[in-house]
Amino acid sequence: MDAAWLVPAALGFGLLVGVGGAAAVVAAHARGQRAAAVVTPSVPDGVEEVIDALETAGIVLDSSNNVVSCSTAAVALGLVWNHTLVHQELVSLVDRVRSEGSAANEEMQLPRGPFGDAQVHLLVRAAPLGARFVLVLADDRTEAYRLEDVRRDFVANISHELKTPIGAIGLLAEALESAADEPDEVRRFAKRLTIEAERLRTLTHEIIELSRLQAADALEHAERVNVDSVVAQAVDANRVAAESHRITIVAQADATAVVWGDESMLVTAVHNLIANAIQYSPDGTRVGVGVARRDGAIEIAVTDQGVGIPESERDRVFERFFRVDSARSRQTGGTGLGLAIVKHVVQNHGGDVRVWSQQGRGSTFTIRLPEAAPAAAAPSRGAPS
Repeated sequence: MDAAWLVPAALGFGLLVGVGGAAAVVAAHARGQRAAAVVTPSVPDGVEEVIDALETAGIVLDSSNNVVSCSTAAVALGLVWNHTLVHQELVSLVDRVRSEGSAANEEMQLPRGPFGDAQVHLLVRAAPLGARFVLVLADDRTEAYRLEDVRRDFVANISHELKTPIGAIGLLAEALESAADEPDEVRRFAKRLTIEAERLRTLTHEIIELSRLQAADALEHAERVNVDSVVAQAVDANRVAAESHRITIVAQADATAVVWGDESMLVTAVHNLIANAIQYSPDGTRVGVGVARRDGAIEIAVTDQGVGIPESERDRVFERFFRVDSARSRQTGGTGLGLAIVKHVVQNHGGDVRVWSQQGRGSTFTIRLPEAAPAAAAPSRGAPS
């Protein structure tokens, strides 16, 4: 070959080799990126931000059902562990959505965790997210199911509780008619009729009161409340009943104790505790009402010298219509709603109520409420300080 062509040919060959090598490097880099994308897939832009903002549980899965992104709620509900779906029911739903290529909804009842019998009720929606991912959204409806169960039980209990006084009133009315010519019998039946009518009135009033307490805006018009005044009103309302059983009410209040809330509701709660103490105390005993300030809380304690509560039943005393001694409650006109009302009043005020009891020695019910801030720093409305 002519020496004049040798240098251009060498340059051309070197250029071809360089271009080919560069192309090979670029191709290898592209293959590496695709392989990395398969191993560590990334969700479409914006999806992770949306999932983080959701209050419901959100999960994004890749083609192998690996969890590539999930919300805190999904972990809290026990749906995701170690980047995988915990429940086979969810996996089956995702597989069906992926094979059909369309979204699907399903209601599920799943274990909340590996221990215990707690269940969560979920409305789950799964939908394709692009070509490779599936988005799962789970709305926790456990509380709605619980409230529905409570409502159903409440209606059933009301029906049962109302049957007794209504049936008694009907029978007494028939007895009055048949004893129209016997004045003594008429008076006896009329007295019993008055008792049953009062019991029915009390039951109806307490059902309405309990429904009102469960409203979301129960403390919409809250204000500073002097606990001394609450205790005084509750004691006065029970004084006649106490005197009829020769029971002495000893009250020790604190004029400086102030809480934030609704005075009439708090009076109702303390009244119910005192009435309950009188109802279950022997004649001639004492009922004590005390107020104390402790660690930023106001404590109102009502102590009796009554029959006490069995340990097995202490956790149930605040249930609707529950009675420690059903026969005694019916004789004294008890509805089984008084302590349930106390619990709701206290919870609405951001506090709690506790019970100590020993059979044969009496019981102590203690209401704990957040102490109100000084007047200058008190909130203008709404919740307790």
